[in-house]
Amino acid sequence: MAEPLEALVSRLIELSTPEPDTTARRLPPERELGDALEMSRGALREQLAVLERLGFLYRTQGRGTYLDAPGDDFVRSWFTISRQLGHLTDQQFARSRMLLEETVAEAAASLVTEEQLALLRADVDRMIESTRSGDHEAALEADVMFHSRLNAIVDDPIFRLMHAGFSHVLREAIRTRRLQAIAVEEPDEHGVRNTDSVHYAVVDALASHDPEAARRAMHQHFVDWLQLGVDAH
Repeated sequence: MAEPLEALVSRLIELSTPEPDTTARRLPPERELGDALEMSRGALREQLAVLERLGFLYRTQGRGTYLDAPGDDFVRSWFTISRQLGHLTDQQFARSRMLLEETVAEAAASLVTEEQLALLRADVDRMIESTRSGDHEAALEADVMFHSRLNAIVDDPIFRLMHAGFSHVLREAIRTRRLQAIAVEEPDEHGVRNTDSVHYAVVDALASHDPEAARRAMHQHFVDWLQLGVDAH
C-alpha cells in the first residue's frame, strides 16, 4: 500500500538536497528515489504528480525535480473552486477577510516604517483622486494595493496566502460594492467620499504605533462599509 502523502514528503525531504539561497530542495532521479523508497516507478510517479498538482513540486528541464512551498496560485485556486462549488460564500469570505485585516493592522502598527506609511498614504491619495475623476478601476487598484501593502508589512506567510485567496475571490465583489457605495454615498465639500478617506484613519492609527488603535481603525473601515448598505470589502 502506498505511503500517505505526508509521510512520503518526509522521506523525500530526507533524500533531497537543499538548493543554495532558495527554499527549494532538489530530488534525486526517479530511479534512485524509487529504489530508496522501495516503490515502483509507476506508484512513485503517481505520488509525485499529486505533489505537482498541489504546487509542492516542480520540474526544470535539464536540471531536475524540486520540492518547494507552493505560490499564491495554489490558495487562490483552492478558494476560487471552493466558492464555485458553493462550499464557501461571499459573506463568509468577507467576514474572514475583515477578521484577517484587523489582525494584520494590529500587527503592522508595531512594524511600520515612515517610508511604508508614506506609501500607504499615497495609495489613499490615488484612491481619492481616481474616484473623484471617475476612474473607478484605478480606485479599485489603489484600494487593493493599500491592503496588499499593509499585509506585506507584517510579512507573515500564512497571512499572505490567506490575503491572496480572499482578495482574488472577492475582487469582482469589491469592484461592484465600490460602485454601489458611490451610488448611495454623498461626497464631502471637497468631493471626497468616506469610502476612500476612511483609509486615512487606518494610516494615522498605524503612524501612532498603537496596535489597538490600528485594529479599531480597520474595524471602523468595515463598519463604515456596512453602514453604506453594502457588505464589508
